[in-house]
Amino acid sequence: MSDQASPRGRAWLFNALATVVLWGVWGAFSGLSPQHGFPETLVYCVWALTMIPPALIVLAQARWKLDLNPRAIAYGLAVGGLGAGGQMVLFYAVTRGPAYLIFPVISLSPVVTIILSFLFMGERTGRLGAIGILLALLALPTFDFAPGGDAQGGGWIWMAFTVMACWGLQAYFMKSANRIMSAESIFFYMMVTGVALIPVALLLTDFSHPINYGLDGPLLAAGIQLLNAIGALTLVFAFRYGKAIIVAPLTNAGAPLATAIISLVALGVMPGPVKLVGIGLALAASLMLAFEPDSAAGEGVVEPTVL
Repeated sequence: MSDQASPRGRAWLFNALATVVLWGVWGAFSGLSPQHGFPETLVYCVWALTMIPPALIVLAQARWKLDLNPRAIAYGLAVGGLGAGGQMVLFYAVTRGPAYLIFPVISLSPVVTIILSFLFMGERTGRLGAIGILLALLALPTFDFAPGGDAQGGGWIWMAFTVMACWGLQAYFMKSANRIMSAESIFFYMMVTGVALIPVALLLTDFSHPINYGLDGPLLAAGIQLLNAIGALTLVFAFRYGKAIIVAPLTNAGAPLATAIISLVALGVMPGPVKLVGIGLALAASLMLAFEPDSAAGEGVVEPTVL
């Protein structure tokens, strides 16, 4: 997760692939806790708490140098608030609308990141990278596509677009923040905002229903959500060393690809024909983005001033 871990030119790829693997495994098993009677709102609480250990570990490795200037704090809280806030909206959205339509909309969040990075950070890529981005964007909606069902009204669509905007903006600000502060500080502030929203998740929890507090409840959730937390950490480092226009579609297409493969191998879940097409597109996109010669972006990384 640093220059010492791999040459600067490919440090972004190492961290991006780590995110893909971690989030792929997390995605394959993330449904187990709710299936065992531990509600998703409490899963959020557990997830927020699992952010604490990796945040403290990397901050300790950085000799407890936390960026405390107002600009760094604003960026850090913006990144964390957009991510955690989007998750809160998602919890509400899935109670009002069909997940099979909500998640394909949300999966297009890299479009927001790519447009902003292209317009305001001047990021560009070569022909291979451009084709990879296109294939990734085409693949993303297929992983959560499921035909049929009741749309349950149209109010949910605005919440889905809100989550998409939040997570697309989060990725853009994550890259921008890496230019003026340390990755360790960014993740620390992400952890702080995630924990700060725990009371909101508790308020959204229906405690009138039975809740599983056993080993396959919160403890199982903690083990699974820790993968998510560490994946978020490696994503911060991927954005530090790589172009947002490359990292966003690679991780957002690669993680569902990994989830599909793991589900097929470990859980015996056979994807439908639409998802199989998506797997092929995501695999091709991942290879193109990984080997795009213009994808390394160590330039522009400014070492932050630590107060």
